[in-house]
Amino acid sequence: MTTLIQQQAPNFKTTAIMPDNSINETFSLESYRGKYVVLFFYPMDFTFVCPSEILAFDHRVEEFKKRNCEVVGVSTDSHYTHLAWKNTAVESGGIGKVRFPLVADLTKQIARDYGVLVGESVALRGTFLLDKAGIVRHAVINDLPLGRNIDEELRTLDALQYLEEHGEVCPANWKKGDAAMKPTTEGVAKYLKEHGRNL
Repeated sequence: MTTLIQQQAPNFKTTAIMPDNSINETFSLESYRGKYVVLFFYPMDFTFVCPSEILAFDHRVEEFKKRNCEVVGVSTDSHYTHLAWKNTAVESGGIGKVRFPLVADLTKQIARDYGVLVGESVALRGTFLLDKAGIVRHAVINDLPLGRNIDEELRTLDALQYLEEHGEVCPANWKKGDAAMKPTTEGVAKYLKEHGRNL
């Protein structure tokens, strides 16, 4: 498997269920140029870990939007299945009216292009952070039983935006409001001297 980090994110054009439950038959990743994107893959609709992740993204979707970032979910299910799942109440195993697109990857080509297709059947829990130019800046892939941490995706987005704005790099455990460091030997040494005990 080759990494997509620092590479242009593979584009795709396919069918998606939009936040208002309309069907977009020409949904394209390229339409988000100029915005950050968190693109996440999940195995299947109407399963167990997946709704917890989707609802966790939905609970924080406004936090992503405040950062000029769009959230997009992808699985190998059809758009009809996505719609049925959205139309099922949370108490009954559905996801309700989540506020980001759910992309249908019936051919499995999108999952294949992102290196997350397993057994030629479903996608692993891959999460990709794209910058405003569509370059992949962060990627993490979890095995099927392991749910992802949505707050970590927000933290990583904050780190990327801090880097872009200030030109300073973000050390281990950095979070918004923390000190960063200049990407020089002197900058690292200064940071470690002042903050090393707290890492």
